[in-house]
Amino acid sequence: MLRNRFTLLLGVGILGVLLCGCGGKSPLDPKNPVTIRVWTYYNGDQLTAFDNLVEEFNDTVGEKEGIVVKSQSMGSVNDLEANVLAAVKGEVGAEDVPSIFMAYSDTAYAVDQLGQVVDIKGYLSQEEINSYIDSYIKEGDFSGAGEIKIFPTAKSQEVLVLNKTDWDVFAGKTGASYEDLADMDGLVETAKLYYEWTDAQTPDVPNDGKALFGRDAMANYILIGSMQMGEELFEVSDGKMTLHFEKDVARKLWDGYYVPFVKGYFAATGRFRSDDIKTGNIIAYVGSSSGTSFFPKTVNLSDTESHPIEMDVLPCPKFMGETPDYAVQQGAGMVVTKGSDAEVYASVQFLKWFTADERNIKFSVNSGYLPVTKTANNKEAILNSGVEMDDARQKTLSVGVDTVNGNQMYTTKAFEGGAAARNVLEYGMSDKAAADRAVVVERLAQGQSLDEAAAEFLSDACFEAWYEEVLQQLQTFEN
Repeated sequence: MLRNRFTLLLGVGILGVLLCGCGGKSPLDPKNPVTIRVWTYYNGDQLTAFDNLVEEFNDTVGEKEGIVVKSQSMGSVNDLEANVLAAVKGEVGAEDVPSIFMAYSDTAYAVDQLGQVVDIKGYLSQEEINSYIDSYIKEGDFSGAGEIKIFPTAKSQEVLVLNKTDWDVFAGKTGASYEDLADMDGLVETAKLYYEWTDAQTPDVPNDGKALFGRDAMANYILIGSMQMGEELFEVSDGKMTLHFEKDVARKLWDGYYVPFVKGYFAATGRFRSDDIKTGNIIAYVGSSSGTSFFPKTVNLSDTESHPIEMDVLPCPKFMGETPDYAVQQGAGMVVTKGSDAEVYASVQFLKWFTADERNIKFSVNSGYLPVTKTANNKEAILNSGVEMDDARQKTLSVGVDTVNGNQMYTTKAFEGGAAARNVLEYGMSDKAAADRAVVVERLAQGQSLDEAAAEFLSDACFEAWYEEVLQQLQTFEN
């Protein structure tokens, strides 16, 4: 009898824990509210939208349940990462570890290795977990056992952004169309056509054609391009990375960016490609859907010559392969750190409230991101939400939603050294392309033809040397 009573009490205790974790009995006391601190890297419109929702939560659900949320922007992504790691390591002068902090997977993984990240799966019902886009939830599963150590709150991906005003002039004269920009081969051919067409505008000045296109994130280009061609560059299992950087795939990536860049068909001059749109150096670029709010209203060709432009948004061009369609998954999530039962519970309650459809749509529209639940990532739901948005935001959200729903979203899994390995991809090709293009421009000024000036850089030997160098750098991150 005593044994049966013990079993019954044990069962009740376990049930109580599960109910608490999945939204049952709350460990909170409204008379003694718990304070949770949230660190972000939001600024501008994003910070305003986030803080407005924090205030709404505190005045409603927070007051009722006994939760006070205090948010703080820590500056840039790098500033936030540095402050989080300093706090977790207990460095002199560091602030206390926040209850929640924004992070990409590499930072979240590093903090998890220090033992400070909570797996919040037990605080969510299966129905709640299933309501989020699958790939967003899986991003925080470092071990592959189904854990949730990054909670999705807002996401983005890449889109092709155009100066539609100047594109229309070019298209009207040459017959170029948006369909030509759907894949990488078509993009390169169209960029060549644009260079030759602009070069022909000044017959007395040879080799002064303009670039059509630029790209903001080279690592995304290489990682997603590899996936589209059937190769996962960084295959990660339980934090350990196996490298797949085959030469044939690398050559297609080289031909899809380095070669047209050296020839002048692509360009990257300003800090971001939206800067190059503003100066007229390019008329199209691939960048984050969350960054289209920075698209300029005018092109300033000189101190005295400028004209207004209209923006258009298209899906990101792809490498056409036999694999499923892949698109990049971007945007930091929220990481809950270890604390009391009440603090962790309160943190998850806030995050669930924040990502309820109505509020997540409101935040996404006002900040330029995309909602994270399956039902909110829907054009009809967004349009019927009542949230005001301009034409540019509508275009971005429309393409963004279609991209998420029509592709397999992909981001690399976290591994030790992942950020450094990504930097090799970010700069290994683009820096060489920029340096070699500068040499070509000097040779053109000396009277050489484009073929003569670029011949050295378009050789197989040039590719082989670059490939071997990058391969050796990436191999150092295998573990």
